[in-house]
Amino acid sequence: MSSGESPLPGLSEIDKQKQSKDSVYFRDGVRRIDFVLSYVDDQTKDGEKKLERRKEFEANLLKVGLQLETEDKSESDDGKTYFLKIHTPWEVLATYADVLKIKVPFKVNDIPSHQEMTVKCFSKPFRLPETVMNPEPDYFTSPFDKNKIDFFLIDNKETFFPPSTRNRIVYYILARCPYYKEEHKDKDKKGIKRLLNNGTYTAAFPLHDCRYWKPSKDSNCESERYNLYKYWARFFRFYKEQPLNLIRKYYGEKIGIYFAWLGFYTEMLTYAAVVGLICFIYGLFTYDENVWSQEICNPEIGGQIVMCPLCDKKCGYWKLNSTCESSWQSNLFDNVGTVFFAIFMGIWVTLFLEFWKRRQARLEYEWDLVDFEEEQQQLQLRPEYETKCTGRRLNRITQVPFTECLLCMFVRISIASAAFSLAGPQMALIIASMIGVIAYRLAVYAAFSSIMKENSTKLQVVGSLITPQLATSVTASCINFVIIMVLNFLYERVAIWITDMEIPKTHLEYENKLTMKMFFFQFVNYYSSCFYVAFFKGKFVGYPGKYTYMFGGQSNLRNEECDPGGCLIELTTQLVIVMAGKQVWGNIQEALVPWLWNWWGSRKARNHPESLYSRWEQDHDLQNFSQLGLFYEYLEMVIQFGFITLFVASFPLAPLLALLNNIIEVRVDAWKFTTQFRRPVAAKAHSIGAWEEILNGVAILSVVTNAFIVAFTSDMIPRLVYYYAYHPGDSPTMEGYINNSLSIYEISQFPEHNRPDQSENPYVQCKGVYRDYRYPPGHKREYSHSMQFWHILAAKLAFIIIMEHVVFVVKFFVAWMIPDVPSEVKARIKRERYLIQEYLHNYEVEKLKLQLSQSNGGHVQCDAAQIMAAERHQVLSECL
Repeated sequence: MSSGESPLPGLSEIDKQKQSKDSVYFRDGVRRIDFVLSYVDDQTKDGEKKLERRKEFEANLLKVGLQLETEDKSESDDGKTYFLKIHTPWEVLATYADVLKIKVPFKVNDIPSHQEMTVKCFSKPFRLPETVMNPEPDYFTSPFDKNKIDFFLIDNKETFFPPSTRNRIVYYILARCPYYKEEHKDKDKKGIKRLLNNGTYTAAFPLHDCRYWKPSKDSNCESERYNLYKYWARFFRFYKEQPLNLIRKYYGEKIGIYFAWLGFYTEMLTYAAVVGLICFIYGLFTYDENVWSQEICNPEIGGQIVMCPLCDKKCGYWKLNSTCESSWQSNLFDNVGTVFFAIFMGIWVTLFLEFWKRRQARLEYEWDLVDFEEEQQQLQLRPEYETKCTGRRLNRITQVPFTECLLCMFVRISIASAAFSLAGPQMALIIASMIGVIAYRLAVYAAFSSIMKENSTKLQVVGSLITPQLATSVTASCINFVIIMVLNFLYERVAIWITDMEIPKTHLEYENKLTMKMFFFQFVNYYSSCFYVAFFKGKFVGYPGKYTYMFGGQSNLRNEECDPGGCLIELTTQLVIVMAGKQVWGNIQEALVPWLWNWWGSRKARNHPESLYSRWEQDHDLQNFSQLGLFYEYLEMVIQFGFITLFVASFPLAPLLALLNNIIEVRVDAWKFTTQFRRPVAAKAHSIGAWEEILNGVAILSVVTNAFIVAFTSDMIPRLVYYYAYHPGDSPTMEGYINNSLSIYEISQFPEHNRPDQSENPYVQCKGVYRDYRYPPGHKREYSHSMQFWHILAAKLAFIIIMEHVVFVVKFFVAWMIPDVPSEVKARIKRERYLIQEYLHNYEVEKLKLQLSQSNGGHVQCDAAQIMAAERHQVLSECL
């Protein structure tokens, strides 16, 4: 056991009982608890090994200089959990702050602040109190140097490093502290992560500073958790700005950057949602001007057109006017506004990414992250890398030894080949599941048709609303969503396993590699069904008498045809179900599940008075926030970003749904971080990492996908070609478009296996009609594509080329016009660097003068060399 198990000298049992255990201090009430480890007794054979590991680990922590104090299991709520409390004294903090180059204040920032001009009367309802928005003054900062203690603004050594910095330093020590004996140096036996994995310790976490619903009674405690809950985590604060500086101070820069990005993304979604809503309203207002839908619904036109069966045997002939409702519904999204909105979203996504770069650059400056990239690469080596890679080489340029890992090189090569070999089965699994859903659509469509026909009297109320096509599409989308959720679990494990085997050097490199792999899997998993409906369904069906079948005719499943209202409405249905289902399921996972676990885990302790329910037990009963917890938050939002950009031409209301979800998401995440999770270890990050490159890639791909959706999935181009080139009479009109867009087939030529059963053949005519542009029977080129088909195809390709070039030119022009870093921020960075150099130089000059005066026995006289040295420093000062 550690030395902290017995009461400290001068501390009686009476004093201990009087002290409230809802405290963030040791029993003496002076030393702050920076970290807590928990463990339980294990009476098995493995328990002896765990005890030995703990003894060695804690002994090594004491050697490092950490101070430990143990709470016996008899004082815990369950009677079996020990809690090891860790305090970091000043000497240890100063040493590791120097090692990690943590920036600390040395002077109050005296550069005038040029805040953006806002109309205060309008912004006041959305603003939070200044003490919450800016919890501490703005300082000039410099990397901590243990040899220049008097250079920094140190009023109180105990509070100089904030709790987030203290727990970051402690975790750095814990992650690298060995637990082997001196005589048995096993390089693998190192770090708290391995001890947690093998069950030696059950948990490791820093403490929240108070309960979230009321401030701490201790005047020395900041109660920042309470302020975060009061001003940020409550849902009814959804219209308020986020206290980003307080979030950064309490949780660290990495979590602060995430909430800054999420808030900015939600803000930008407002503009896309408004424009999308206007386009939808335009579709509503032009509802009655839809000439082609009027023709479909007209009994004299659509009621007289008999369409060919949509499946073999079980599907009969049907009247075109039976699709009247779906035709009207399709016009809500398939109109001129769709083209405008697709172009607008191509520009919006560029503005979003460019303005985020500017916002991110401002945060980098304000949070002292401008030079963080180099520090991250040099100082944030992963313990797993340090353990496996112990070779050292001399850098030819800097002459500084650096870690080299030949093993890692060979592992990465082998893992890269393994990843490619694994990607094949993953893709095959996705394709197999997609084919399974397609087969379900084909097999069930006939069943739905038969059921609805046999029960037409019972389904009179909903029969006009639910068609076999709609029922098939909705149920297939729901099944596809379930498959997506199941495959997610598998892909997550595979991506983590591959990344772990690669042994990335830094935490940043690890996250970037995992991000790319996970997004690749999720991209194919989530979007494959939408890509199928948008670009493949209904495109390769053949024509009556010569239909195309799955697997090259090896099955009796005919390739799917689009819904009579068009494939765009089916793409809309697929998008809504997968996107909305993902968001609802995500909120259930993020909010309800942790709340239920915490409620069940703390059911006994909730009845204890505050003085007996200790701060470390309260936090122990909360859910652990894993190292990849923030990764999943980003992944959820980036997948949503893909939905609202890649397929937005089919559903202009997608940004509105995303906006409503994100307004809830910000507060749910805030509530979850503040109330349901243990306090995460603070971590630094200067950007959103690899997600920025992914967003750029999705933005470019979205221009292509939306151009193809408008050209090939919607009926916009065929209608425009008819309006300008094939209209009857002298003036352009859409009258007669429906008859023009249909082709005729001689029913008597139907092969036996395509011909519907007698019971499914209510309309006995000599000709049937189908959607395509082919020559009629009797023509010398019967059933081959007509010239109008090739004109429409040329128009579609021309539209794609024109739209892509227009949007890309505008995108790149906008990106060129908007600098990534605001000029004001550039100037302030240069000014601050100059001032820091000047202050450091003046400090060195004064220190040198003091040393010279002391070396001469306190006399002012100096020899010539010393005078010249002082003059040189003065010249350097003037050059600065």
